[in-house]
Amino acid sequence: MTESMRGTRLGALSYETDAHVVPAERLAITYICPRDHRTVVPYFIEAEEIPFEWTCRCGETAVRPDATAPEAKPSRPQRTHWDMLLERRTIADLEALLEERLALLHASEELAKSA
Repeated sequence: MTESMRGTRLGALSYETDAHVVPAERLAITYICPRDHRTVVPYFIEAEEIPFEWTCRCGETAVRPDATAPEAKPSRPQRTHWDMLLERRTIADLEALLEERLALLHASEELAKSA
């Protein structure tokens, strides 16, 4: 059997043809950027979600002229360290903690001076 396969570069060349293969149905979606570049992107006909925006070849954001823009999702403001601290402690707790730490600091300074 190896004699019949001699010289065929096994694995590098496929003898299969696309003669009876039917390509999947596609949907051509056009995107237009602010510089009036038109980009046509093919999507599978059963695609779950087709994006409203596409990055154009010039770097601008292209949009679909045949669709309305999706509603912007409400963005949450970024939480700061102070916000997270206030979730765990009240202002009164923080003031008491500050007084306690200041008293310890002053006591250690007095010990250092007397020594």
